[in-house]
Amino acid sequence: MTPAREAKGKTLIAAHHDGQSALIPFLQYCQEEDGYVTPTALDDAATLTGLTRGEVESIASFYSLLFQRPIGKHVIQVCRTLACMLGGADELRAHARARLGVTDGGTTSDGVFTYEEVECLAACDKAPCLQHNLRYHYNVTPAEFDRLLEQWKNERPEAAMPAE
Repeated sequence: MTPAREAKGKTLIAAHHDGQSALIPFLQYCQEEDGYVTPTALDDAATLTGLTRGEVESIASFYSLLFQRPIGKHVIQVCRTLACMLGGADELRAHARARLGVTDGGTTSDGVFTYEEVECLAACDKAPCLQHNLRYHYNVTPAEFDRLLEQWKNERPEAAMPAE
């Protein structure tokens, strides 16, 4: 474990009062630093929190915003549950995949955008909904997706996973 990572981990544990409570923020920090939650980050988290590597990996795999593979700077997640489907999510998802040239879970060839179809984003009254990094966008049509995509191409992405 690097000294910087260890120091950050100890700071998070102090702020959250125990290792288990600091686990997710620590993994978010590691993801910000490395681009995704690496096997080394899982080992470091286990060492810091006192959990087993298996427990850490199980928890990390549960959360859809923790990635154990390289991802793009922009993470686009489109809701695929019933309310969004009734609002046009099928058309939006097909359009987004075609525009990005990827399948569900894929990252564009330039490594900039990662696209995922996810379970409910809890914005059923504003369907279809998508999440870009941690920001929600509501009532997204294919035309609105194109506008957002051009905007995201021209802006520096915010951290997808704020650690604190």
